[in-house]
Parts: sequence; C-alpha cells; structure tokens
Amino acid sequence: MYYFDFHTHAFSEKIAQKAMASLAKTSGINPETDGTVKDLLKKCDDFGIQKVLILPIATKPSQQNIINTWAKEVMNDRVYCCGSVHPDAEDALEELENIKNMGLFGVKLHPEYQLFYPDDEKLFPIYKKAAELRLPVIFHGGYDPLSPDIIRATPERFAVIAKAFPNLQIVAAHLGADRLWDDVEKYLAGKFDNVYLDTAVIADDISDEQALRIIKTHGADRILFGSDIPWDNPLDEVNLINRIDLSDEERELIFYKNAEKLIEYAM
Repeated sequence: MYYFDFHTHAFSEKIAQKAMASLAKTSGINPETDGTVKDLLKKCDDFGIQKVLILPIATKPSQQNIINTWAKEVMNDRVYCCGSVHPDAEDALEELENIKNMGLFGVKLHPEYQLFYPDDEKLFPIYKKAAELRLPVIFHGGYDPLSPDIIRATPERFAVIAKAFPNLQIVAAHLGADRLWDDVEKYLAGKFDNVYLDTAVIADDISDEQALRIIKTHGADRILFGSDIPWDNPLDEVNLINRIDLSDEERELIFYKNAEKLIEYAM
C-alpha cells in the first residue's frame, strides 16, 4: 500500500531539540523522532510511508514568516508543508498571500497553542481569504495536553465555520476532535462536503466500532490518513484502518488518494 501521512510535525534543526524537550514534557509522550525533517523521513522509511505533510504552527505573530520560509525551504518530492498564520497578527491576511506564493499547501491553525475559538468572528477574514486562495485550513481538534481543562476546538464550533464558509476546505484533525467523538457524530460526520477528518493519534483512544461508524457516515472520500508523528507511531493508525471493515478502495482513498486530491486543489 502507498501511504501519504497528512499530519506530521518537524522543526528547524536550530530549535528541534529545545522544542521537542518542551513538547515531550507537556504531553508526557516519548517521541518517535528527534524533531528534524531528516529523522522524520528516516522513520517514515522504517514505517513504509512514502510522503508526508508537515504542519508548522506559529505560536506568536512574529513567527509567521520565519516558520513559513523554513517550510518552503524543506519541501521536496516527499515532503509537503503547510504554512501558518497567527490570529492576532496584524498582517495575517498578507501572510496568507505569502503562503500561497511560496507554494505551500494549506494553513495550520491550533486553537490551544494560539489561544482562539475557531468560530470567533475575528478569524472570519482569515477563513474568507484562505477560501479565495484555495488554501485548506487544518485545525487541531479536541483534547490537547497543553490545555486539558479547556477544549476550544470542538465539533460544534467547526460546524459553524463549515456552514459559514462552504467554499473553505477544512481539515479537522484527530477524526474531528480528539476524545469528543460523540460530538463529531452529532455535529460533523456526514453533514458537510467541505470538511475532512484525519486519523492522527486516535488509535489508542477510539473504539474500532466508533471509528468505523464515523468513517462510514462521513465518507471515506473525506478521511485522511494522519499519524501526528513524532507523537504517535504511524503504524498504530495504519493497523486501525486495516482492521476495521473497509473496502480496499476505501483504504486507498484514506491512505493516499484524498491527500493527493487536496494537494492538487491547493496547487
């Protein structure tokens, strides 16, 4: 099988060690890589994964252009990257233009690290601009160990955005919202043509029955294989997708064809 992991993370070699130490402490997870692109690709070779999408996050407005420039520099025929903007940056809309001009493939937003609620109207100009530029927006969804008591990225809030911006391609990570899968079934699954769900780091927490139900309800043509490596072993999600009752055609869509479709959309 061919695999395109649509949800991975890496950092500049200058900051990888420090960033990984901090994130490992926050999450309590022993990472699979050292945080560099080189080690990400080495581990992907070990796991049999052909292509990856890296999702950088601008945690401060001042980081936007630095992170996006780095993302452009590390791309090659195996590595695709999104850019990131910060909701509080005065030049967020201009940076979206830069992201498009750099040839990046979407915009990563993280409500917990960037401290916003997805349906806050201050984000609406960003969504409108991203839709105009044909840049998918990839959101963290659901629980995050950084903010265990407040979950900003909920399925109900994603539904508001999906309805308000029908031309915006939305990816809600962690099968819509980590550990909020009952709400995913209530508010998202099968309800919006412009919403994709990825499988990142869900294998240890979701039941096979609920994973299959969400995938079947939403449609395999809008599910993306993702692992969240270095924070999970990609084979956990591969094994989940392989053992639930899906056809070979559905697995091909999930493992790589849907990713290729979104990449082509953003080109």
